[in-house]
Amino acid sequence: MARNIQSLERAAAMLRLLAGGERRLGLSDIASSLGLAKGTAHGILRTLQQEGFVEQDDASGRYQLGAELLRLGTTYLDVHELRARALVWTDDLARSSGESVYLGVLHQQGVLIVHHVFRPDDSRQVLEIGAMQPLHSTALGKVLSAYDPVAHSEALEAERKVFTDRTVCGVEDFEHILDLTRARGYAADVEETWEGVASIAAPIHDRRRMPVGAVGITGAVERVRPDGELRPELIAAVRDCARAVSRDLGAGRF
Repeated sequence: MARNIQSLERAAAMLRLLAGGERRLGLSDIASSLGLAKGTAHGILRTLQQEGFVEQDDASGRYQLGAELLRLGTTYLDVHELRARALVWTDDLARSSGESVYLGVLHQQGVLIVHHVFRPDDSRQVLEIGAMQPLHSTALGKVLSAYDPVAHSEALEAERKVFTDRTVCGVEDFEHILDLTRARGYAADVEETWEGVASIAAPIHDRRRMPVGAVGITGAVERVRPDGELRPELIAAVRDCARAVSRDLGAGRF
């Protein structure tokens, strides 16, 4: 069995103590509450402070939770609000398109799948919530890279791996794809990540008109792109779904 990392356990206990007790606590209070030597407690607090998870009051020297935790908590809530707002619309998209639907957000130089609706047939499928997809080759990733400056930077900085002979890895070609994505309002992945698989995705915006995720469908190439062209009704359905979720998040009309 893997051993727990003691310093991380102590840091987590410290954050819980600061969250559940008085607004501010001194070093002695924290050390005695957790049964730690003052030097050990101070070292952990100093590290948490450097990372923005803890702040120290200049006048009293006491500690409190930092702004970085608030930012992380807001991100967590935003993702869950996004998923909650998208539930009905993604179900509708799966029914109307007949394909699997994915909802993705930017995470660690990739796309984190936060919601997955199965293709509405009797085929065996695997739930992919929590899976990661690349930014440069998937439809979801291209949409995030086109509309989110942070995702764009991370896509350029990350290794753009070749998955198939259709994968676009060069910077100039990739930037051209992002320009095209912004111009038409959606992105496509036709066997760029997986052989025989095609995807279409569109951006989701929040009340600040900021990109917060992407929604898309994925299916066999012969269904999504028959005769060498993406089916227009699938493109329209994906874009309509993205707009509907954006409206529910307060973005208004796009």
